Amino acid sequence: MSNPDPLIRASDEIEYESVDAADGLEKGVLINEDHGAPNFAIRRFVLEVGAEVPEHTNEVEHEQYVLEGEYTVGIEGEEYEVAAGDSLLIPAGTVHWYRNESGGPGAFLCAVPNGDDEIELLE
Repeated sequence: MSNPDPLIRASDEIEYESVDAADGLEKGVLINEDHGAPNFAIRRFVLEVGAEVPEHTNEVEHEQYVLEGEYTVGIEGEEYEVAAGDSLLIPAGTVHWYRNESGGPGAFLCAVPNGDDEIELLE
């Protein structure tokens, strides 16, 4: 396997789309295997005020970094308030959810291994 070419993607190149699993959640793929990244994808999510992402699991681990705002994350039955600068590790198969009851949107980066990131809703 050859080494990938370096890549710079400007913010105006990123397309955001609604996530089917929840109203008020948008995802933009920053870098993934389509861009030549051999191992990991980095995505940016925006959680609008009042948005709730139901309990779910994913087939792959998630490393997250909160970029802005404050919101609640539920992990394995425990609730955590997160804010800009916080980091999270959500192992594969872990039950988790999100809720934004703050006065502004929340945004986070999410890094995952390339490949299938199947979401399984539990509700």
